[in-house]
Amino acid sequence: MHPPWKKSLLFNNLFVILSAILCGLSRPAKSFEMIVLGRILAGLNSGVSMNVQPMYLSESAPMKLRGTVAMSSAAFTALGLVLGQVIGLREILGSEECWPFLLASNAVPAMLQLFVLPWLPESPRYLLIDLKDKDSCICALQRLRGHSDLSLEMEQMLAEQAAIKGQRPKSLCELIREPTLRRQILTIVVLSSAMQLCGNDSMYFYASSIFQEAGIPLEKIQYVVIGTGSCELVTSITCTVFIDRVGRRALVMGGYSLMSVWAVVFMVALSQQGHVSWMPYLSMVCIFAYILSFGIGPAGVTGIMPGEIFDQMARPAAYMICGSLIWIMLFVIGLAFPFILQGLGHFCFIPFLVVCVSTALYVGIFLPETKGKSLLEITEDFTKHSVKRKNVANGWSGPQEIKSTML
Repeated sequence: MHPPWKKSLLFNNLFVILSAILCGLSRPAKSFEMIVLGRILAGLNSGVSMNVQPMYLSESAPMKLRGTVAMSSAAFTALGLVLGQVIGLREILGSEECWPFLLASNAVPAMLQLFVLPWLPESPRYLLIDLKDKDSCICALQRLRGHSDLSLEMEQMLAEQAAIKGQRPKSLCELIREPTLRRQILTIVVLSSAMQLCGNDSMYFYASSIFQEAGIPLEKIQYVVIGTGSCELVTSITCTVFIDRVGRRALVMGGYSLMSVWAVVFMVALSQQGHVSWMPYLSMVCIFAYILSFGIGPAGVTGIMPGEIFDQMARPAAYMICGSLIWIMLFVIGLAFPFILQGLGHFCFIPFLVVCVSTALYVGIFLPETKGKSLLEITEDFTKHSVKRKNVANGWSGPQEIKSTML
């Protein structure tokens, strides 16, 4: 049985509070080891919260608003990025005297969560499917939905409970070895890896130098850089509003397709920057457009997909794969990008272009739409797709063969 999501989030705040204490006291103690340990603890907090929050939100949301509610996690992550950029200004906490307070400022949202979260109910799905506590599930739903009719939602959860009756939560190894979930696992691997390998974070690497080339004074660049974080915030909010109308598949495919276009334009602009006076301005446009395209879908939808396509028994292990790959690929890009830049120069975004195009094609061909569907319907879509491809490979002999294969 996996741990209660609410209690996990509450306990997770202890890591960031301890991190803030260590970083805040590192200067008086004259200890850089305290900073290193503090940042490690902050990283642990981030890794846990980025996996547990979307699960808690998606399991607590009604089906028609599941995407919107789960995506709010990405929107607030982008808000945190912008707030970090703002309080990191030299006029606020970015000065040499105030940097310990800057590193300790992440305790503020942790304290807020510690005060608010105890008043919220536990995930209804966890209460029903994991704890088999129907009364507590109904009570939690009533607190979340008010006086709405709960019969349809309870019927769907009871159907999911019946479908996985007798199963226990899958470990990571059990999930990987499960043949019926290989298509879902591959989807998570592709989307999680592409989220970091697409080069969005590398755009932040380029931002300051491009802005300087465009003639922005060095002391003003810190204000312009806030605009890059603001782009991701705006698109995350927009995606939150439209995800349950447009659908997950269209947003992810559209985001990576636009990123492919802007990667080409950006490389052309970089190669001509020394020959055409207005090319630095085009490079600036590409930076903002690339980040905006990333925020349209890939930034937020990737984090909620494990909760969309895996059942209650497989979801924790699926999020373990998703979260691990995101951080591992971020580490890989951080190490590899300087060598890519040195080797390819102005055409350093070619690997990222290949990733964006490949991911857009994969999503368009293999990922079924999950908008407005129950987990059983989504699982059936994956099964139908696998059966269809199997019959194409082996030679199709009519609808009766598909029907018998599914049975």
